[in-house]
Amino acid sequence: MTKAELVEKMAKDADISKVAASAALNSFMGGVTKALKKKDGKVTLVGFGTFSKVRRKARKGRNPQTGEQIKIKARNVVKFKPGKTLRESI
Repeated sequence: MTKAELVEKMAKDADISKVAASAALNSFMGGVTKALKKKDGKVTLVGFGTFSKVRRKARKGRNPQTGEQIKIKARNVVKFKPGKTLRESI
């Protein structure tokens, strides 16, 4: 499902315009992004799941084309853990 398809579904389900649905979705995504930027960033949506920020350590890897060993820098990544209701519905 693309963002446009999601906006269309939200607009239809909530009986609102696509512009309002798009604004709501953008606001949600912005709020999640802002919360995850904080030091201990975490967003929990009961029944749906939890978005959390995890720090990946620096490590060594290989270039698959040349086999040359490369360094992979440490960085933050987003982890999603589905909630019980979501897990059971799939």
